[in-house]
Amino acid sequence: MSTRVNIVSAFRFSPESQQLLSDAAGGPITCVTTDEELTNNLAEAEVLCAYSVPQHVRDLAPHLRWLQFPGAGVDSLRKTGLLEPTSPIIITSASGIHASTIAEYVFGSMLMFNWNWPQMVRLQDQHIWARSAGWYNLGRRELIDATLGIVGVGNIGRRIAQIGHAFGMRTLGMRRSASDERDPDIDAFFPRERLHELLSQSDYVVLAVPLTPDTEKLIGEAELRAMRHSAYLVNIARGHVVDEAALIRALREGWIAGAGLDVTETEPLPSESPLYSMPNVILTPHLSGNSVYYGERLAKLFAENIRRYRAGAALLNRYDAKRGY
Repeated sequence: MSTRVNIVSAFRFSPESQQLLSDAAGGPITCVTTDEELTNNLAEAEVLCAYSVPQHVRDLAPHLRWLQFPGAGVDSLRKTGLLEPTSPIIITSASGIHASTIAEYVFGSMLMFNWNWPQMVRLQDQHIWARSAGWYNLGRRELIDATLGIVGVGNIGRRIAQIGHAFGMRTLGMRRSASDERDPDIDAFFPRERLHELLSQSDYVVLAVPLTPDTEKLIGEAELRAMRHSAYLVNIARGHVVDEAALIRALREGWIAGAGLDVTETEPLPSESPLYSMPNVILTPHLSGNSVYYGERLAKLFAENIRRYRAGAALLNRYDAKRGY
């Protein structure tokens, strides 16, 4: 195993997590809290953990060899050039650490839609007791025996499939190539070219793909029209995976029944967006991966990768420029 490596982190780890990382690194790591501190410490950094890095990070950090990204999707790094096939910098993501959290969010959104829980909360605020569910379009949908289509069966998608089976749902999954896929919680796999077939069979569609040039606007007018009129779309991927203008039209004109959106094309979502006031939309500000355990899980993953790095072993969640994630 190599000697201590110079590690700089802009992620605010707890003292306990910092100690875990220092033990793995063979010496103290440097934790910074401001952009100025980050810039001042990049010159000697060999390993960096940060969401946001300067656009010219390679000039500022000539010794940088590896970036541990604290999130799952690394698409925000495109402008830095670190994702280019010619980049010598190793990129690893935090993919998998929030699979359970996001899966819980997905089913929370679906259950809220089924019961029209937002409307029930509004009625409570107005001190109105609904005389029957029919008066305010409350309830009447169930998850059991419904079909769940998961577009992107990675760590998050597999956890969603597990919970879907626990609810008694039929689960379908899409991956880039699905000819030989086997999974105890996926009833059928579909390759990309059969996406419309998956959409047409699904009562609930969950988008869990990484944002790459191949998945940008993956869901457009044709895909939304392929869905059932009673279907509910949940997007916990990236806003740019969906053609937002087409989605707004689909929601207004009833091509689909509703949408749960944790991500949008522009974030923060502009106040004039019609998505805020649409009754068939459940909107949240990109928080589905948030958890009280996030820092602890990230530290465990990062520490394992540090040990692997020092030992010259393969790193977990390494970015592949050919795949784009």
